[in-house]
Amino acid sequence: MAKHTVTLIPGDGIGPELTAAMTRVVEATGVDIEWETVEAGADVVEKYGTPLPESVLDSVRKNKVAIKGPITTPVGGGFRSVNVAIRKELDLYACLRPAFSIPGSGARYDDIDIVIVRENTEDLYAGIEFEEGSESALELIKFAADRGAGIIRPDSGISLKPISITGTERIVRYAFDYAIANGRKKVTAVHKANILKMSDGLFLKVARQVAEEYKDSGIEFEDYIVDATCMQLVLHPEWWDVLVLPNLYGDIISDLSAGLIGGLGIAMGANIGTDCAVFEPVHGSAPKYAGKDMANPTAEILSAMLMLKHLGETDAADRVLNAVRTVIGKGEKVTYDVRRSVTGSTDGAVGTQAYADALIAAL
Repeated sequence: MAKHTVTLIPGDGIGPELTAAMTRVVEATGVDIEWETVEAGADVVEKYGTPLPESVLDSVRKNKVAIKGPITTPVGGGFRSVNVAIRKELDLYACLRPAFSIPGSGARYDDIDIVIVRENTEDLYAGIEFEEGSESALELIKFAADRGAGIIRPDSGISLKPISITGTERIVRYAFDYAIANGRKKVTAVHKANILKMSDGLFLKVARQVAEEYKDSGIEFEDYIVDATCMQLVLHPEWWDVLVLPNLYGDIISDLSAGLIGGLGIAMGANIGTDCAVFEPVHGSAPKYAGKDMANPTAEILSAMLMLKHLGETDAADRVLNAVRTVIGKGEKVTYDVRRSVTGSTDGAVGTQAYADALIAAL
C-alpha cells in the first residue's frame, strides 16, 4: 500500500473541529497518510506576522497535496483572503466544485449532478486594485478619459478584470479533459460577452477555439450568458453538466449550485494546478460556532473524498462517499443543519464528532 504525505491546514473558527473529524474518517479507510500540520489564518498573525507563513506554501510545494479547513477573511479591510493567496502563489488555476444530490439532505432538488470548473487566478480576483483618491486611481481615470475609453467618476475605487488567452485555454482544456475522464457529456462556457467585449469576449472566443480541438471527443459544447445561466440552473437543473467559468462567475455559480443540493455544509472543493492540489470545503469559518461541536463536517469530508481520488485511492474515496450517502440517507445521526432542513427542528441532531463516528461505522 502506498504511503502519502499530505499537508494539513486546520484553519480557524470551526476549521480545527472539521479537519479533526475528516482525518479520523480518512484514517478509518485504511489509507496510509502522514499528516504534516501547518498553521495559517487569522489566529496566527500575532505569532508569524502574517496569516500565510511561507512555511505553509513550502509544505504544500514539497508534498504536492494539501487539505485545509476554512480560514477567516475579514470583510472590507485587513489582509486579503488566505484562500485566494494560496491559489495564486501555487498557481492552482482550476477550482473544481462538484454539486450532486445526497438523499436525506433536505435539499429542494433530488436529481442534481453538476460540476463547476472555475478559473482560479484571473478576473476580478486577480487583486489588481486602486484605492479611491489615490494617485494611481486618478492617473488611471485620466488615462481612460484621454483615450476615449470612458468616464470614471473621480471618487471611484477601481478593480481591474484581466482575462488572458493563456488562462482561458488551460481552464477550458481542464474542463474538457475532466469531462472525458469522468464520463460527462457536455461542457458549457458561461460568460457575459454580450457586455464585456474585451474580457469575457476573449474568454468566449478562446473557449470556442479550444472546443474545436475536442470536436471529435463526443463532448457537446455550448455557451451561455451568466445571468440566464443562474435562472435556468434553478428552473432546469437537469440541463447542465460541466460548466466552465471565469473566476467571479464561478464563485457565484458554485454557491448557487450548493444551494440546489442542500447548502454549503455539503459543498466540496478542489484547487488544482500543474504541480500541486489543495482541497477545501466551500463554506466559511463560522467563528461563532467554534468549539461547540455543532458544525457539519460533510463538506470537509467530501473534499477529502476528492483528495483520495486525486491520490489514486479510488476505493477509499468511494467508501467515504457511500458512507456519507448512507448516514445522511438514514437521517438518524446528522448534524443540526441537516436535521433542521429535513424536519424543521434540531431535535435529535448529533455533534460533529458523533457524526464522524457514524460515518466510520458505515465505511
